[in-house]
Amino acid sequence: MFTSINPATGAQGETFQELEPADLELALERAQSAYRSWRTSSLEQRTQLLSAIADAWEADKQHLAEVAVREMGKTLKSAVAEVEKCIAGFRHYAEHGPRYLEPVEVETATGHAVARWLPMGPVLAIMPWNFPYWQAVRFIAPTIMAGNVALLKHASSVQGCGQLMQQLVSAAGAPDGLFQNLPIKSDKVSDLIADKRVVAVTLTGSEGAGAKVAQAAGKALKKVVLELGGSDPLIVMPSADLDQAAKTAVTARVQNAGQSCICAKRMIVHQDVYDAFLERFAAGMQAVKIGDPMEDGIEMGPLSSVEQRDTVLEQVERAKASGATLLVGAEKIERDGAWMTPGVLIDIDPESDVAKEEIFGPVAAVYKARDIDHAIELANDVPYGLGSAVWTQEADEIERFARDIESGMTAVNSLLASTPEAPFGGVKLSGHGRELGPWGLHEFMNLKAVMFAAEGGRTGPKAGD
Repeated sequence: MFTSINPATGAQGETFQELEPADLELALERAQSAYRSWRTSSLEQRTQLLSAIADAWEADKQHLAEVAVREMGKTLKSAVAEVEKCIAGFRHYAEHGPRYLEPVEVETATGHAVARWLPMGPVLAIMPWNFPYWQAVRFIAPTIMAGNVALLKHASSVQGCGQLMQQLVSAAGAPDGLFQNLPIKSDKVSDLIADKRVVAVTLTGSEGAGAKVAQAAGKALKKVVLELGGSDPLIVMPSADLDQAAKTAVTARVQNAGQSCICAKRMIVHQDVYDAFLERFAAGMQAVKIGDPMEDGIEMGPLSSVEQRDTVLEQVERAKASGATLLVGAEKIERDGAWMTPGVLIDIDPESDVAKEEIFGPVAAVYKARDIDHAIELANDVPYGLGSAVWTQEADEIERFARDIESGMTAVNSLLASTPEAPFGGVKLSGHGRELGPWGLHEFMNLKAVMFAAEGGRTGPKAGD
């Protein structure tokens, strides 16, 4: 049994039955049956379905957003924006997917070859609660475009979101079994990965969950994509627009109540502008409007759960115990639900345990850098490498950061955000593999070489025929 808890009030919401073993078996059979037919579907059929799904989501946008607010506490404005991003994701693959799947012809020493992208089968996605729709859609859309079948094991706290997604995909005309939300618990995942009908697995989640999934996938010799934690740096250099940099840093720490993998968590500021930036940033964090996430004008609602809120507060206490100074905020708000104020930590020991961790909540760590080399050293001095952001007007500094920061993404003078067109993923303990764009589409496809001998001329179609 899964029960939704409204993190803004602590009130119990809907309950959802866990799949019984027999029901899970039927789901896998449906997935396999759907793949047998969908694998040979035309690109036109796939693009038409993706467009229809986008239309269905557009028509139900407000309902989708409200369910996300009730289940994980994000503001209604941000929930609507998340649904709109999902719609854009479906439309992106509908428009560009056929081009991404065009075969490529190459000459060989003995003739020519055509490299073709072919589907593989049902793919399992294990997704978290923080962006309950977008995390799933950046898997669902390319999976459908690839000719594969999508199985979603969603977080237990957002089963309403998972159920609604399945309903809308089905209502758009998807074949039975093409996309299924599987309400199962984590202890069923290893067996599911081992099942011969599941050909690959992707996970967005914690480092620990990623290690377990990778181990299960490795044992079964199956492809895996992992998007794990991040402790992303935001570097501010002397030439930066400090007002805009500080404003963006505040947004990074409080959007989604600080529960975003790729938004900056560590502010690394050049010593020449450290005081000026810190004054602006701390004031901005204190001015964040906290309240009912369904109300207009609210900038931050509760965290996703009381447990998550308490984890963040415990990290703050450990940081203070190791010598850090809590400059502002990071206080529990005494009301029902998972509430706290945004916080700013300074004077942090870079070698402390907390400095190496991801703080998945609205608390920022601010560091002072002597120069660009020191800034890069601090940026890389964590086990993660997901995203990063740099604020500078100097072209040579931008090049240094782009080359030397160990991360999968770097935003220049802007808030880092995922987009359907660009690759998304990390390095080090932030995982491996990529989502989005052609790269995400190709991750779970068979790149097949079709070889033709020169004798007798061409006996097969050219690429594009």
